[in-house]
Amino acid sequence: MNETRSRQVVIAGAGVAGLTAALAFAKRGYSVQVFEQAQRLEAVGAGLQLSPNATRILGQLGVLDRLLPAAVRPEAVVLKDAATLCELARVPLGQAAETRWQAPYLVAHRADLQSALMARVAEMPDIHLTTGARIGSVATGTHGITATAEIDGRTITAGGFLLVGADGVWSSVRGLVDSAKGTASPRSRFSGELAWRTTIAAQSAAGHAFAAIGAPDCVTTFLHPGFHMVAYPVSKGDAFNLVAFIRGERIAEGWSGHADPGILAGAVRGTAPGLARLVEMTGPWLTWPLHTVDQNQPWTTPDGIALIGDAAHAMTPFAAQGAAMAIEDAATLAGIIADSPADPPQSLLIWENLRRPRVARVARRGAINRLAWHAAGPVAIARNLFLKIRSPEKLAADLDWLYGWSAEAVVRR
Repeated sequence: MNETRSRQVVIAGAGVAGLTAALAFAKRGYSVQVFEQAQRLEAVGAGLQLSPNATRILGQLGVLDRLLPAAVRPEAVVLKDAATLCELARVPLGQAAETRWQAPYLVAHRADLQSALMARVAEMPDIHLTTGARIGSVATGTHGITATAEIDGRTITAGGFLLVGADGVWSSVRGLVDSAKGTASPRSRFSGELAWRTTIAAQSAAGHAFAAIGAPDCVTTFLHPGFHMVAYPVSKGDAFNLVAFIRGERIAEGWSGHADPGILAGAVRGTAPGLARLVEMTGPWLTWPLHTVDQNQPWTTPDGIALIGDAAHAMTPFAAQGAAMAIEDAATLAGIIADSPADPPQSLLIWENLRRPRVARVARRGAINRLAWHAAGPVAIARNLFLKIRSPEKLAADLDWLYGWSAEAVVRR
C-alpha cells in the first residue's frame, strides 16, 4: 500500500455515525471520502437525547457550539406513573449534569444535529462528501481497499486503507464483513416494538395539554404496563418531541410508516385522562418499527472494513443511547487507528474488543429499563418503592459509568 492510500479513509453513510467518523479521522490528518446513497441528506426521526458521553466528543470535534443554539438542556429526567401522573423519580440534569460529568446533557431535533455535523464537515477540506452514491463493490488486497459506487449513471472509485460501514441498520457493508468472516449475512430483526412519534408546537393546544401533565423543561417518561411515552422539548423549546412505545407487528421495512391510530389509543386506556386526551388530540403519529442487529456478528475484517453505529449493533432505544454509541464508535475507531498507523488490522481488532463490552452493557441497561417501565402488579409496586427510597443523587451516581465515559481514556488503554 502506498503512502497516500495509508492516509485515506472511505466511509459509507452520512448519518450521525458517518459524519462523526469523518470529522474524527480528518482531525487526525486523514483524507476522508464519504459516500451517501441518498440524493439529499434528510434527518430521519424526530428528537434525540445526547448524554454527556456523546456531547463531550461533539465538543472536541467542533460540533457542539453549532448545535447548542438549537438544542435544549433539560433540567432533569422525570419518571411519572401514567395512571396517576405522580412523580416516581427524578434524575437531575442541567447544570448538575455538566458539573458531574463535565459535559452537557442535551435534547435536540435530529435535523439540528445533522445540520451541525454538516456545517463542521463543510469546514474540513480533507472531507469529501458525495451524495446519490451507494457503494456497490469493494476490492481488497495489498494495495488496500478500493470501493466502487454508481452516481448519475457513471462509476466512481475511491481507495484507502479502511472502509467504514456507517450505513445504518440495513447496512450493505455489513454483508461484506460477514462474507469475509465466512458467516451468513444477517438482516436486521424486528424487535416486536413499535415507536409512535410526533412533534407538537409548544404553543399549540396539544403543547399546552402536555405542559399541564408533564415537565416542559425536562425529559418526562410516563410508565404503564401496556406502553411508555417519552416527551421532551426540542428546537430551542419551541416544540415537544413525543414518542410512545408499545408491542406490535411489523408494519414496514423502512424507518417509518403509518398504522391505525386506534392501536395507540387502545394502549393508553387506563392511563390518566389528561394523558389519554393528549394522545387523542396529538398527531399525526408516524409509526417506527424498532429493528435490531445481532451484536454477536463481526464488526471488522483483517483487510480493513469496520462497522460502526447501527450497522454494527442497532439496539432498542430504551437507554436513549443509539446516537451516543455511534458517536463513541466513531471517535474511538479514529483514535485507536491513529495511535497504531503501522498495523491497521491489529488496531481494528483492538477497537472491536474494547467496544463490545461497553455496547453490550448499554444494551442490557436498555432491556432493564424496558422491563421496569412496563412493570405491572407486584413488580410495579417494588419498582416504585425502590425509586422512592433512591435519592436523586444516587440515581445520578448509577449513571456515572455511562455518562462519565470518555473516548480518551479508552484510546489510551
